[in-house]
Amino acid sequence: MVGVERNRTEAQRSIMKDSELKRDSGIPERVTLKKEIGLLSACAIIIGNIIGSGIFISPKGVLEHSGSVGLALVVWVLGGGVAALGSLCYAELGVTIPKSGGDYSYVTEIFGGLMGFLLLWSAVLIMYPTTLAVIALTFSNYVLQPVFPYCIPPYIATRMLSTICILFLTWVNCYSVRLATRIQDAFTVGKLLALGLIITVGLVQIFGGNYESLTPQVAFMFNKAPSIGQIALAFLHASFAFSGWNFLNYVTEEVVNPRRNLPRAIYISIPLVTFVYTLTNIAYFSSMSPEELLSSNAVAVTFGEKLLGVFSTLMPISVALSTFGGINGYLFTSSRLCFSGAREGHLPSLLAMIHFKQCTPIPALLVCCTATIVILCIGETHNLINYVSFINYLSYGVTIAGLLYYRWKKPNLYRPIKVSLLVPVCYLLFWALLLGFSLHSEPLVCGVGLVIMLTGVPVYFLGVYWKDKPKCIYDLMFMLLFSIQLQKYKQVANKHYKVVHMTHALCSKSSEVI
Repeated sequence: MVGVERNRTEAQRSIMKDSELKRDSGIPERVTLKKEIGLLSACAIIIGNIIGSGIFISPKGVLEHSGSVGLALVVWVLGGGVAALGSLCYAELGVTIPKSGGDYSYVTEIFGGLMGFLLLWSAVLIMYPTTLAVIALTFSNYVLQPVFPYCIPPYIATRMLSTICILFLTWVNCYSVRLATRIQDAFTVGKLLALGLIITVGLVQIFGGNYESLTPQVAFMFNKAPSIGQIALAFLHASFAFSGWNFLNYVTEEVVNPRRNLPRAIYISIPLVTFVYTLTNIAYFSSMSPEELLSSNAVAVTFGEKLLGVFSTLMPISVALSTFGGINGYLFTSSRLCFSGAREGHLPSLLAMIHFKQCTPIPALLVCCTATIVILCIGETHNLINYVSFINYLSYGVTIAGLLYYRWKKPNLYRPIKVSLLVPVCYLLFWALLLGFSLHSEPLVCGVGLVIMLTGVPVYFLGVYWKDKPKCIYDLMFMLLFSIQLQKYKQVANKHYKVVHMTHALCSKSSEVI
């Protein structure tokens, strides 16, 4: 007990001296996330997070479950419309509750700690690491496809390349917010150019008369009529391709003038992505039969091999650039979710720490990186998509239901943006139908998603709600934080020592000259 009290006294004295050390060493009194995201970068974050790997993976799943080319295209258009409805609701929430953290911050503010923690738990444990793993695997498959043209790339090779990519982009995000957003801007342009190449080649095919599979009598020809449950699964696959439309809300505190730029970025980005996705799928079907598309492991590569000839290597390179930017965007935004959760006391306080020079949440980024690498080693792409799509839609619905409840709970609260009630109601009706039929069609996949989310209940009550924990737990946490703080003081002291030593050396030389 005496030793613990002595440590506490020493820590208090050290903390009292902290401001003096900070003034001398150039460390700011309060380290916060900087507002460095303008309208262009905000659009790049939304477009860059949506256009990742989904448009190069999901066409196969959408076509498989919808059963026809025509219905698959309808699913893609409606998927964009549903994302637009959801983004309108998130625009209102984002300017009414101007906190970073997106869904988690809104649900915590509206429904309380338990609901917010369950959403955070499922997101940190599976949703975002899984999405990152899928995008990284897509990146590896497309990069390695030209090296292994007649077979699937080896398991070890894809995992190693995915891990290297994630580690590199984690370092970039730890080093500088500005560098990460510049990479996002550049690769967003790159992925739009890649999809523009696919669309242009497809339109050339259509104008050349190659559109048999797109004619109504052929496009809506079913080998087997799909059930409502299968159509719901087709929407889940399309929703994976559109996931990321809400990610600007995760970095609201870093957006310049969020009340103006947040809704503008959403209004620009969602229609653009829907238009590009629909045209891309039309381009695929203009030159590939449904059987070819379903048998392809890399749809864009197969498309390029059929139509680009000697320039076919451009396609895997373009897709690799697209997915590389997607990984960067997901790391950037998912780390802010961990940061927000730690700031609210729902995750260890270490994850709320920001580097005093780079102003980046390094511990949160390292946690996201580690979780993604673990899932890389245990998952298969299409099964992962089913899990993450269900949890994604579940969290979207809960958040938008919160908008309606918040309107009733605080009707006089100032809302810079206020959407028509018809928008959230239509979204929730579609959401309920989709999840209900998905649960009926794939009870195991959806059930596992629910179980993962509900495992957070005991964790919340033990780790967050239980305030009067045994003293030994608090002492352990205190000693851990004290040791971290002590390391920082040592770094500052070493810096002071070097400055004093250099000054002493210069003075000695000066005296010798005199």
